[in-house]
Amino acid sequence: MFGAASAVILALMAQIGEQVDFLRFLPAEGKPQTLGQKIARFLAGPGWVVVGAPKLLAGSFLVVLALSSGVPAELAADPAHMYVTAFGYMVPNQTAALILTAGFVVVSQLKINVMNAYAGSLAWSNFFSRLTHSHPGRVVWLFFNVAIALLLMEIGIYKLLEEVFGVFSIVAAAWLCTISADLFINKPLGLAPPGIEFKRAHLYDINPVGMGGMLISAAVALTAHFGLFGDFAAALAIYLVPIVAFIATPGIAWATKGKYYLARKPRQSWKNLSTITCSICEHPFEPEDMAWCPAYAAPICSLCCSLDSRCHDLCKPKARLEYQAREVAATFLPERAIAALGTRLGRYGMILAAALTIIGATLWMIAQHAGAQTPETAQVVNATAMLVFVVFSMLAGIAAWFFVLAHDSRVVAEEESSRQTSLLLKEISAHKKTDAALQQAKETAEAANRAKSRYVVGLTHELRTPLNAVLGYAQLLERDEAIPDAKRSALKVIKRSADHLSGLIDGLLDISRIEAGRLQVTSNEINVYDFLDQIVGMMAPQAEAKGLDFKLRRDAALPQYVRTDEKRLRQILVNLLSNAVKYTAAGSVVLDVQYRNQVATFTVVDTGPASRRTISRSCSSRSSGAPAHSRSWRRGSGSG
Repeated sequence: MFGAASAVILALMAQIGEQVDFLRFLPAEGKPQTLGQKIARFLAGPGWVVVGAPKLLAGSFLVVLALSSGVPAELAADPAHMYVTAFGYMVPNQTAALILTAGFVVVSQLKINVMNAYAGSLAWSNFFSRLTHSHPGRVVWLFFNVAIALLLMEIGIYKLLEEVFGVFSIVAAAWLCTISADLFINKPLGLAPPGIEFKRAHLYDINPVGMGGMLISAAVALTAHFGLFGDFAAALAIYLVPIVAFIATPGIAWATKGKYYLARKPRQSWKNLSTITCSICEHPFEPEDMAWCPAYAAPICSLCCSLDSRCHDLCKPKARLEYQAREVAATFLPERAIAALGTRLGRYGMILAAALTIIGATLWMIAQHAGAQTPETAQVVNATAMLVFVVFSMLAGIAAWFFVLAHDSRVVAEEESSRQTSLLLKEISAHKKTDAALQQAKETAEAANRAKSRYVVGLTHELRTPLNAVLGYAQLLERDEAIPDAKRSALKVIKRSADHLSGLIDGLLDISRIEAGRLQVTSNEINVYDFLDQIVGMMAPQAEAKGLDFKLRRDAALPQYVRTDEKRLRQILVNLLSNAVKYTAAGSVVLDVQYRNQVATFTVVDTGPASRRTISRSCSSRSSGAPAHSRSWRRGSGSG
């Protein structure tokens, strides 16, 4: 009886952890706390006994009261019968006692089930987020937990309550005692790191200290619980847990030298930061909840780290379960056997063996329990269990094969995605280098362009000084009546050429305006007949000096007055005619002006060597079209 009572009481140890979870709703440390908050903190921890112990004593009293009132022993532990009996002593009316019982049961069950549903949703959410790398939301697991509770209630869990509490108390005590042994023994002795790390990115998938201590203590206690060590050990099996846990846990930590606690250490530079923003969800978190992810090359929070299935724990390659399992297998199996187990057929065999073991153990327990209840039907139950096992084995074989194929397909898809991502990253890196080179070339070109502009501006100022002198003297000579008429035409040519040279200098200044985007094209009305005569007067002497025939063919339909940019048009025609005269050794140069549909077309025709080339040659290549023997003394400035 003492062992059974101990099992029931110790089964509630895990509820302390559930209570502690509510502490996160309290103000942060350093802020003033009220008396109520301090009491809540105490009651959520060890002070839970202050509230829990009276409740247990009251429940035991109600069971004794129900038994003394004639309630059968199998119904005395039922809450409804206990409350009806208690309220029957308090209220003489049976109906009122039933109403109070219903209300009390509803309120207490709401409290219990709401807390259990909340805690269960936390457990299921954490478990499946790490196992499946998905997080559909805590509400999903809330309904899942409630559904399991309803299923257990319909099965009739109260009939096996004592047995369930006995097994659960051993497992829960093994878990808590292993943690206590690690905190109270391993850390003070230096067998474990001083701090407590909970981030998945910094932990091994399996720590043999915790897992081994829990499994060994639970296995020993469960073995005693099922009577393999005698009746006395079976009754006090729960007390074997702390003894074994406090021996096995430090022993494993000493044997492994504590190397399986931390897969990597946190960044020291993050300790002085108040919050760090996650690169995935972009939410700020405290440094204790953040880790550096090499896959994203950025900080990542614990939840995003658990949900990510792409990196395959790139931050801790030797801390994964697969690597640890291979390390353990290498100590017992030859390399050839390990390689065979890693093949598709080997993995299928291991998954199928695990599934068949679970199915077989479950059906065996059901058959044993049913056979113990009704021995006369034990043979039929065993035959039925065997038939169900065969059917489930075939289904498990098919499901296991599909699982292996799905896993291989996912691995191939991830490898292809990783390859494409790597290529994309390389392309992005190449584009960045190209952009940097282009930016540097652009800056160099802009610097050279600015230097050229400064040089051109300075050069134009230097050219204007002698040019102004030429223009000034030409104007003075034109006004001198002593100059004979035969020389005045030459003075006009000098003045027009100087004006044209002034226009060219203005054109050099236009380069700076073009680069600044401020070039303006002026359109004014000019006498095109006089304009063409001026062009002919400038170019005809050069052509006559080379023995060329210079002609102007003007369309009769060309109007006398037109609107155009006189300076730009003069620059273009002079450049074209100058090149024609320069590279024509013999023959003629013709300026043909046609007018049609209010559009004037200017054509320069010469008999030079470039005219015999294909028309596809660009104008800029005309300067290189002269024969080799004449190119040496006919070099131009390139400004044309």
